[in-house]
Amino acid sequence: MTVTTSHDIRVEHSRKRIRILLAGQLVADTIAPLLVWEVPYYPTYYVPAGDVAARLIPAGEADDPRLGKAELFTVQVPGGGTADRAARKYPASPARQLHDAIRFEWAAMSEWLEEDEPVYTHARDPHTRVDILASSRRVRVDIDGVTVADSRSPRILFETGLPPRYYLPLSDVRTDLLRPSDTLSHCPYKGTASYWSVDTGKGLHPDVVWIYRTPLPESQKIAGLAAFYDEKVDVFIDEVPQHRPRTKWS
Repeated sequence: MTVTTSHDIRVEHSRKRIRILLAGQLVADTIAPLLVWEVPYYPTYYVPAGDVAARLIPAGEADDPRLGKAELFTVQVPGGGTADRAARKYPASPARQLHDAIRFEWAAMSEWLEEDEPVYTHARDPHTRVDILASSRRVRVDIDGVTVADSRSPRILFETGLPPRYYLPLSDVRTDLLRPSDTLSHCPYKGTASYWSVDTGKGLHPDVVWIYRTPLPESQKIAGLAAFYDEKVDVFIDEVPQHRPRTKWS
């Protein structure tokens, strides 16, 4: 894997085979995708134009302050499946590797495959590692001065670039204080999480607890365990208060 940068645009060449589907039809199939960090948190796949199978219909232009002027396309596949303005190309980008590459809007496509496995939400970052470790450290979570969880058997999830997350057995959580939420979030490493809000009797705290009921195979160790946003609650590890981390969820 090679890494190049141009005007602060980070681009890497991936060795994975990437396939993109729309309405069950092939949009693109490549063994030479590019990973482009449009935002700091995760990369986006760009596909060599020669590996695109779908019809790309010109649909205007757009400007990006870093990547340059984009040519927009509507994506059309056999059978009538279309995605309006769901592809773009930067033929004059400061990052020369992008001149002949196509970027597809992730959510507009039906399916993304890395090799033969589906991947959700966004491309996996090759520099992100997820470790889930059993621990005997005592983890206590307070909200509004009320102890909402207290466990001596957490699973601690360490993910590159993020604070540790403490996943706790539901038997160690005050489930009587939890209120169901319709919120869902999606992670390419862990799967789909559902949420609870917490009602301490002193206030309602929306979506501060989540659970992966059926996580992806590599994250099975956290199945059925509850985690809290450390950014929004008071966490004590072995009775030592922890500083609230500053992240995009703060």
